[in-house]
Amino acid sequence: MPPAPSTAGRAKGVAARLALLAVPVAFFAVFFAYPVAAIVARGLKTDGSWHLGRFAEVLAQPDVRQVLWFTTWQALVSTALTLLIALPGAYVFARYDFPGKQLLGAVVTVPFVLPTVVVGSAFMALVGRGGLLHEWWGLRLDTTVWAILLAHVFFNYAVVVRTVGGLWAQLDPRQEEAARMLGASPATAWRRVTLPALAPAVAAAALMVFLFTFTSFGVVQILGGPAFSTLEVEIYRQTSEIFDLSTAAVLTMIQFVAVGVILALHAWTVRRRESALRLVDASVTARRPRGAGQWTLLGAVVATVAVLLVAPLAVLVERSFGGAGLDYYRALTREDGGVFLVAPIEAVGNSLQYAFAATAIAVVVGGLAAVALTRRDAGRLVRGFDALLMLPLGVSAVTVGFGFLIALDEPPLDLRASWILVPLAQALVGVPFVVRTMLPVLRAVDVRLREAAAVLGASPWRAWREVDLPMVRRALLIAAGFAFAVSLGEFGATVFIARPDNPTLPVAVARLLGRPGQLNYGQAMALSTVLMIVCAVALLALERLRTDRTGEF
Repeated sequence: MPPAPSTAGRAKGVAARLALLAVPVAFFAVFFAYPVAAIVARGLKTDGSWHLGRFAEVLAQPDVRQVLWFTTWQALVSTALTLLIALPGAYVFARYDFPGKQLLGAVVTVPFVLPTVVVGSAFMALVGRGGLLHEWWGLRLDTTVWAILLAHVFFNYAVVVRTVGGLWAQLDPRQEEAARMLGASPATAWRRVTLPALAPAVAAAALMVFLFTFTSFGVVQILGGPAFSTLEVEIYRQTSEIFDLSTAAVLTMIQFVAVGVILALHAWTVRRRESALRLVDASVTARRPRGAGQWTLLGAVVATVAVLLVAPLAVLVERSFGGAGLDYYRALTREDGGVFLVAPIEAVGNSLQYAFAATAIAVVVGGLAAVALTRRDAGRLVRGFDALLMLPLGVSAVTVGFGFLIALDEPPLDLRASWILVPLAQALVGVPFVVRTMLPVLRAVDVRLREAAAVLGASPWRAWREVDLPMVRRALLIAAGFAFAVSLGEFGATVFIARPDNPTLPVAVARLLGRPGQLNYGQAMALSTVLMIVCAVALLALERLRTDRTGEF
């Protein structure tokens, strides 16, 4: 066993972590904390005085309390249902090798990047009035909580499969096999060996699903109707329809505090469950299914993906033609002067450029943060920043978008006319995915390997490059893929800052859906189909890179 590093070595390590955190701290301070604080101050501060009494006034309203209750319980149920349905899929993708696996992996991830307005419309076609279920069996689920829950599973299935499956694929299966040789049943071996090792990844996936469902907007607004409203829906209504910025600011702060408490509990839970794991190359853990039971499990997962994920996507494709052939696609190449200053098809190139820039920003910022947060003996301030990195997923996108317009309009941060503003907003929601995907794997690396490298004279940078990087290349690639996918489909903040002559795909779809007329609706469905194809091609390429050339990533 190598000797413990000296006090000077530990001090050097702490200094290196703080230096690594400088970039993420500056990024979140300027592009998250400052804009959010600006919009909250605009709502709660007048004539130089804060009106904190608005908190009591808003919380005293029965409608607001009902919104808080519905927001919380639907997020909890959505998270539990997503884990229940998606964990078998995570196991299949991690342990099984079967024809079409790469294509199926891309299909699973596509729903996660679709704009919520598009998914809401697709589910209406399935479960609403005149939808497939209504036509075939006379069953309607729109304006019910079941439609909302199913749509949330549709969105977040990929989060569990990617986050949990990414670590599961690198767990040495021989540990579970050894437990079974010692007399443990398959269920007991999984519960006592595999589940504790997966706990950090499961907790990270559950956290992300909860945050997305806690702040759900488009799905609830379209499928729930006036009967259901989340905090995000209410913030949008108070901001855009009633123009009551003070009530919107109070709801934003309530959402902010609630998410902060949840993140603190999550960080405490993860620290208690962390342990060093034996990670192996993912390419050697997957094998073809054997026996009727394993083939049945694979079939059940494929059937779930087909019914829950593919069916809504098929509806979008069908409506992009709508009996008119390619007319809707041809219309995308023409300028009409009503919605955009350019042809709608140019949104494809804009989205790709923005997504690549946002991915680069998210990987750099998130990667530096993940490396700095790797050590479990970091101070409380550093551990607290671990939780703060997730706040962009739990704060209203409406608030962030308005905050960008209000705060970033004066030198030296006058960015409203700059193209970089959109990638910066997209990177805000991409960084948490990079951190949560990389951190469980980084923390699973045996700390004694780093200590041995330090004793042998390696600098913190060289130790990370030669010890950690070879073991986390796959996680880094997955993180980059997540950031790219999220950037392609980000809508909440981008809709406020994307210029009419440079719209993104989600913004273009939303604006077309907001205009009456069959042509606008058909173009929206055609653009949605283009978005699905672009995302599927990108994700399929990612799957091929990370499986065929694992030695380089």
